[in-house]
Amino acid sequence: MSLGRHILVELYGSPASVLNDVIRIEACMVRAARAANATVINTSFHRFSPYGVSGVVVIHESHLSIHTWPEYGFAAVDLFTCGDTIDPWPAYEALKSDLEAAHGTTREIDRGRFDGPTQADAAPTQAAAENPPAHIRNLWFTRREEQIALSLRHAGALFQHQSPHQKIEVLDSYGYGKTLVIDGAIVCTERDEHIYHEMIVHVPMQTRPDARRALVVGGGDGGALRELLRYQRIEEVVVVELDDAVVSACRKHFPALAPAFDDPRLSLQIADGFDFLQTCPAESFDLAIVDVANPAGGPQHLFSEPFYGRVRESLVPGGVMAAQTEPPALDSGTFSEIYRRQETVFGTGNVHCYLACIPTYATGLLSFSYATAELADPQNDIVPARARRFADAHGLQYYNDEIHKAAFVLPPYVIRLLRGETPMPARSEHRQYRG
Repeated sequence: MSLGRHILVELYGSPASVLNDVIRIEACMVRAARAANATVINTSFHRFSPYGVSGVVVIHESHLSIHTWPEYGFAAVDLFTCGDTIDPWPAYEALKSDLEAAHGTTREIDRGRFDGPTQADAAPTQAAAENPPAHIRNLWFTRREEQIALSLRHAGALFQHQSPHQKIEVLDSYGYGKTLVIDGAIVCTERDEHIYHEMIVHVPMQTRPDARRALVVGGGDGGALRELLRYQRIEEVVVVELDDAVVSACRKHFPALAPAFDDPRLSLQIADGFDFLQTCPAESFDLAIVDVANPAGGPQHLFSEPFYGRVRESLVPGGVMAAQTEPPALDSGTFSEIYRRQETVFGTGNVHCYLACIPTYATGLLSFSYATAELADPQNDIVPARARRFADAHGLQYYNDEIHKAAFVLPPYVIRLLRGETPMPARSEHRQYRG
């Protein structure tokens, strides 16, 4: 006799797209539990970036757990059941089929093996089995960097699409609403997108009251476009987005961003930003917004000196480029290198860093650059009363004249990084605490 049956499963040859899909993995594991005639109580699954899903299905009769290695086509599964009416082997067969495994290996272990009689007074009652609790789902998206991770609990995917360029997902997160994820990286969320888009647009726009034509490289979500079109003086915004699937997904799932795509002042170009600038006439724009993220794993050519050079050539004299430039505390080497490249193009002293607090970006502190080929003082080149009136009139949620000035006040470690000095020392992994 034994109290439980434990099957250790190794599945090989599953498609990476299957093993990296947390929604599908959860559904497969729940189907496997029900194939074993088990009662599902709770599910908790995490998808890690860039690869891997871990999860557990808690059943009234124990649990089923899984961890996947999509890059190797491998999944490790534990099927642990107890009770005479539960057979774990149908669960194995269901999983092997659903995960499209080429083959699998198994090993069964009896758990709690004994030969003596049970103690009647210690045996649990069957009341819980007659009225099991409702199935509670816990799905987690985890964006994992080298040293840190951010996790968001969500109710599932509203949209999933693998375009020729990237994987696009819209997750229904509990804490931050709809969340746009591209290739495993958070692009924006309903809860805090306004911070990013207000800061990347209004900081440069409030210093250039004569700006009429603007370029947005990236920006397929529509947020930067929405903020630019708040200005009546803007005559044209050219948005150069690589992937039209991003635009389609955001038009459908992000209604707060979508209306901007219907404005007649928009010229939408589906193209690579660098390729577009190669043929763009010189001095075409008053303002350029580089709304592109992730220089480490994304489009690195859009963080290169030749790219910044083409942006500068596209600007009129005195024109401004604003760009996202990474969280300074996370990858200080990349952060410093981006500013070095921009200063090579725009000139020493002509590139200024400013900061914004955005919860769903790694470390919560994101940096932007303000670059112009002419001397400028972006911290003070605004009319405070005008900026305040604009923010009030449009109901801005983050930007105003005081935030504008404060954003350019930098912590000492950021100043040192901009000077090319030694990055911040990492804290010891082992610290002693004394009462």
